Amino acid sequence: MVLPRFTRSIFLLGLSAWIESIPLRAQVAQPEDPGRYAREHFDKREAKIPMRDGAKLFTSIYSPKDVSQKFPILMCRTPYSVGPYGEDKYKETLGPSELAMQDGFIVVYQDVRGCYLSEGKFVDVRPHLDKKSGPKDVDESTDAYDTIEWLLENVANHNGKVGMWGISYPGFYASASMIDHHPALAAVSPQAPIADWFFDDFHHHGTLFLPHAFNFLSGFGRPRPEPTTDRKWGFQHGTPDGYDFFLRLGPLSNVNDRYFHGEIQFWNDLVAHPNYDAFWEARNLQPHLKNVAPAVLTVGGWFDAEDLFGALHVYSAVEKQNPGIFNVLVMGPWQHGGWSRTDGDKLGSVRFGQKTSPFYRQEIELAFFDRFLKGQGQADLPEASVFETGANRWRKFDHWPPTGLSERSLYLRRGGRLSFDPPRTRPEGGEDEPETDESNDAFLSDPDHPVPYTEATAIGMTREYMTDDQRFAARRPDVLAYATKPLDDDVTIAGPVQAELWVATTGTDCDWIVKLIDVFPDDFPNYEDTPPGKAMGGYQMMVRSEAIRGRFRESYAKPQPFVPGEPALVPLGLQDVLHTFAKGHRIMVQIQSTWFPLIDRNPQKYVANVFEADAADFIQATQRVFRSTKHPTRLKVGVLPR
Repeated sequence: MVLPRFTRSIFLLGLSAWIESIPLRAQVAQPEDPGRYAREHFDKREAKIPMRDGAKLFTSIYSPKDVSQKFPILMCRTPYSVGPYGEDKYKETLGPSELAMQDGFIVVYQDVRGCYLSEGKFVDVRPHLDKKSGPKDVDESTDAYDTIEWLLENVANHNGKVGMWGISYPGFYASASMIDHHPALAAVSPQAPIADWFFDDFHHHGTLFLPHAFNFLSGFGRPRPEPTTDRKWGFQHGTPDGYDFFLRLGPLSNVNDRYFHGEIQFWNDLVAHPNYDAFWEARNLQPHLKNVAPAVLTVGGWFDAEDLFGALHVYSAVEKQNPGIFNVLVMGPWQHGGWSRTDGDKLGSVRFGQKTSPFYRQEIELAFFDRFLKGQGQADLPEASVFETGANRWRKFDHWPPTGLSERSLYLRRGGRLSFDPPRTRPEGGEDEPETDESNDAFLSDPDHPVPYTEATAIGMTREYMTDDQRFAARRPDVLAYATKPLDDDVTIAGPVQAELWVATTGTDCDWIVKLIDVFPDDFPNYEDTPPGKAMGGYQMMVRSEAIRGRFRESYAKPQPFVPGEPALVPLGLQDVLHTFAKGHRIMVQIQSTWFPLIDRNPQKYVANVFEADAADFIQATQRVFRSTKHPTRLKVGVLPR
């Protein structure tokens, strides 16, 4: 028997004491051996489900042994394997959480087309086809539709309703699968989904997140000519030091010469499509998110190093193109997928004051599926359930970004100061001096000695880098740092952050990285678990960061070189935030041109395709950031009223 449901308290965000008092289901019915629970309470069946074009997709179906009631179907479509394979072998946890496993669902996992035991050809972020002329025109939407149709006809004891969920790549499949949805598809939760691969995950405004792409594609990207349960993961770098490995790699042209040898198709696609062209446009899911499931719960993490863009933009696209449906957003203080596999009370050195993930799994995720698949409970979820970092509390909003924001700008000023007041040509007294039309700060950018993105020794992209202490970077001569005075009152920044950089370079191309940072007071106490040698006093917590390849400042489709020495405007969106810079803290902005090896090195000499640059193309360049009345560099932010 599946465990009975428990009475759910009325959902209310923003009251931390109430949240802590919730009697979580996990406290009532946590099995010591989750795998044993699945075997004892579910029957497993494996099937090859035919699609309209004849391809058969391998699917594992876990049905509750309880036949006294009917259950909804909850499905995850994945490129990462439905394993373990064999009807006598069970997953340890079924569904999005142990709570869901115990709550009563028929749980279905499917290897997507071309992966593991499913037939067909795999295509990375398969483009959606708005127009389909026959059974050979297939995409993730049609595969999901055909799968649901088969399940309804061939799985016993269901209640006629289907839900979907998925995290990361499976989040993309959840998003894509709900387009032109099957009538039985009642609720979908895309979690950290990919939305537009030129701006998310591997790509950020034309820069390449090098260790993330290289390490992932070195395994996942290898071809699978025939159905198989095996996939070789991992790459032997020969060192734990990613900074050293990728610096010794040299230009990106060496990747195929030394390691991939042309065998990894998506790396070849990256090389062939350095600009935003038809290839990338076809992989932008946002304009296709129409006629989706009637209830959508999009989930993301403020510190998701992989797919922050996707969660925010899938929610926004669904909201704009599907009026009248139930569409809500959840953003917590999480790393990639942290809401499902961590307590969500900390990330790296930063603490969030409460276990945010168990609360989400019970009172948001499970409540959502119970309401729309079972008709149980209220799940009175607001439009946006958002965790406010800095203040460490949940907030609820009836719109995201919140309405009523005060539009403000943080300006770079003389002497490393940051101010809500713009530069002026007249003295203001005290330490402030007038700015001239050409006031700027400069540094030498050397691609042979790039600024590291973390002070940790890591072979890849760390999960913690988005909250890392930035003091190590502020001490570099090739990083510009600007900070406010200690704040007299709390300042809460909400919604998108937009940088407007006025810059010049002695080269013809360069990257720009902008970081928004919360500087803790010098007397900020250590946490109980702060390790020796670390100090929270003066900690420079990165709140948001982003990078852009400067050649794309005017167009992602038609890059333009810089004219050496000529001021140019570089706009850069940093994604949304909800963060309170507390009284006594300082707001800091750091600006730099390298961020290694997180993003690949720009040669700083304009070449048609950075993937094909050679070692001789990499040059030093002097970068200037203007802070004048004529060219005021600033961050445009929304300040939430107190």
